[in-house]
Amino acid sequence: MPASADLPIHSVLPELLGALRAHPSAVLIAPPGAGKTTAVAPALLSEPWCSGEILLLSPRRVSARAAAERMAEMLGEKTGETVGYQTRLDSKTSQKTRIKVMTEAIFVNRIIDDPELAGVSAVLFDEAHERHLDSDLGLALAIESQQIVRDDLRLIVMSATIDGSRFANLLGEGAATIESEGKSFPLRIEWFGSNPSIPLEDHACAAILQAWRAETGDILAFLPGIGEIERVRRVLEAHLPDALILPLHGQVEPAAQRIAIRRDRDGKRRIVLATAIAETSLTLDGVTVVVDCGLSRRAEFDRAAGTTHLVTGRSSQASAAQRAGRAARQAPGVAYRLWEEGGHAGRPQFDPPEIETADIAPLLLSLARWGTADVCSLAWLDPPPAASIASARRRLKQLGALDNDGCITALGEKIVRLPLDPPMASAILFGAHSGQATDVAKIALLSQERGLGGRGEDLLGRRMRWDNDQSAHARSARKLAKRWADLAEKLIDDGKSEPVDPVVHIARAHPDNVAMRRNPSGEDWASAGGRGFRLDPASPLARSEWLVITDAQGQAKGARITAALPLDRSIVEYDLASLIEERSTIDWNSKEKRVEPRREKRLGAIRISRGPEPTPDEEAIVDKLVEKAVERLGEIVPGELVARAGFAGIAQLSLDALAASADMWLAPLLNGKRSLDVPANKVADAALGQLDWATRNRLDQVAPRRFSSPAGTDHEIDYAGDDAPSVEVRAQALFGLDRHPMIGDTPLLLKLTSPAGRPIQATRDLPGFWRGSWADVAKDMKGRYPKHRWPTRPWTEKPSLKTKNAFSHGDS
Repeated sequence: MPASADLPIHSVLPELLGALRAHPSAVLIAPPGAGKTTAVAPALLSEPWCSGEILLLSPRRVSARAAAERMAEMLGEKTGETVGYQTRLDSKTSQKTRIKVMTEAIFVNRIIDDPELAGVSAVLFDEAHERHLDSDLGLALAIESQQIVRDDLRLIVMSATIDGSRFANLLGEGAATIESEGKSFPLRIEWFGSNPSIPLEDHACAAILQAWRAETGDILAFLPGIGEIERVRRVLEAHLPDALILPLHGQVEPAAQRIAIRRDRDGKRRIVLATAIAETSLTLDGVTVVVDCGLSRRAEFDRAAGTTHLVTGRSSQASAAQRAGRAARQAPGVAYRLWEEGGHAGRPQFDPPEIETADIAPLLLSLARWGTADVCSLAWLDPPPAASIASARRRLKQLGALDNDGCITALGEKIVRLPLDPPMASAILFGAHSGQATDVAKIALLSQERGLGGRGEDLLGRRMRWDNDQSAHARSARKLAKRWADLAEKLIDDGKSEPVDPVVHIARAHPDNVAMRRNPSGEDWASAGGRGFRLDPASPLARSEWLVITDAQGQAKGARITAALPLDRSIVEYDLASLIEERSTIDWNSKEKRVEPRREKRLGAIRISRGPEPTPDEEAIVDKLVEKAVERLGEIVPGELVARAGFAGIAQLSLDALAASADMWLAPLLNGKRSLDVPANKVADAALGQLDWATRNRLDQVAPRRFSSPAGTDHEIDYAGDDAPSVEVRAQALFGLDRHPMIGDTPLLLKLTSPAGRPIQATRDLPGFWRGSWADVAKDMKGRYPKHRWPTRPWTEKPSLKTKNAFSHGDS
């Protein structure tokens, strides 16, 4: 081995090679800078079991290319000879290539196409502790392939963390765990502290400028995203006009990425502004200073909205250690952390694995093609959440990629062969049917490559700029879109259809993300999936009436649209007619308390049009009226009936029971009506109609409706009050009564009133009242109502409501 023979990893390579001769799997734990990425694969080439390719899986395109170029340089060769690489937008391989560095997604497609991995001797999972979704899936598939058809296949999981023991258990009994100590250059930590009162970019610039003045060597600054990188770059260029300030992220051209990774040829001091892309795998030559803002931005799938959004949060302790380690890979270094030392222990220990937060629809479809319907049957370090599985399976069925049993369909077989998420893959296949695969593939690529064609939400505008862009990156992207289109064309085996606007194919693939403008400014949008989205009113898309959204950032409620295509209303009504449902609805006008039969057209949750229903469904109207009646049954059913039934112990007439049986007794009353305006006596009669003769008779006997006084007056008995049963009656109507009236075993509360109907006394003991407080009542009443009778012994008097004169004449 050339110049890298002093790498720490070389001290454990003999142990690793010996372990792989005895067992096909091993875990290699080596800290950053130990050399595992560039030294392990070349060391395997001379092993007796290694006659085929070695696949080294890298988490990112930048690190894959850099690792291949570094290994080729160490071998004294050009990239593409013994060592090559394969990424989505770039590849260099040849027939001589034995070590192939590839991204994890490309490996997943390869092993699904060829489960035996013919011609492959070993697969190395580099930086496996990052727990990318494709890494976890690729490892699960490789383990199953090894167990079933390739017991000679070597699998090596390479990690920089203590998760190595978990990986060893996953690989099975006998899998060795080898640890390398790594280099031990001193690393100093400076706690720069946080400052919530100023923008992140200003705080980061202050730390970088301080490090520039206080330290030597190149500076690597970690920022959460491209926007922050660009804003910091502009500020630094104004303060340090002679410094090399270089961005490093996934959208930077490969040539510019190489410049950011390597020392300046003229020895000029550099400041590299990077996303998490530089956190692992890469060694940036000359970097001895790290400035870490302490934030990470990761993608999370929102199952409710059906979109993946970026979430910015505190980076984990493991991530901070990885970043700081970049400063001490080649020499003593220093790391400036933009938070307090006291708060470091409160950070999460590790970042969550992608399998817990990402959209697992692609994983589910890949496994269906692999032949596994039970996702949890594979070897996972952490299995996918059940809710994520259910959501993904529903969407794949809606797309037609899975059948009701979870098995892959003919369309699903084609979708999984395209290296895109299922909706976009299906869109390209739809486009291939009408000879428009390339047009649709370009839109699909634009939705994934955010920097392609410039910035902005309007994908059509970005496509026009991309078509006119002659940069190497733009040309490479066009070639990739053409490869996708060519592959889709080959997968189409039935007749072609007439061409349509390419946006139609995108909409068919994302039916839930078709959206209609909700206000004149174009700021608020409602989607067919039932979610609300927001758009910058200054966007050219804000003038459109309809959109199909391909990307949005933020929470499900009010996520911000970051990529979309405009849709004409004619396209929605004609080309997307299969998605539109015309149906009758029965609306409830709560103000007028009546039903309104309507005919409406809907695209999912979006109501396109609405008007009166000329031929309403009378049965549906009755059902709606019954539903609304049950909600306010206490207002509709006479309260005295419910109270009587409760007093008599007749459960059939309780509100709960009446609600449960409303379809039987109330529905007939509502036939032909549009409101709940039904006379109370008819409601009562209908409710009573449920009782058999014996129960009805018991109700009348145990809880009679009315009380007849000795004077012949008739009074309704109140069973609803706290003092029930009770009745209001004039005292004179009870003259001559010396026994208290009863309702069953319960004394009837007599609420005695004056001749003017005003209350004077209430009693459950009439004989006691006559002989007790009646004297005081009578004395008071004589003064107020002198024309009426107020005898001293009322129980001996004849009952009558007549005045004294009228009573005397009538009695004589």
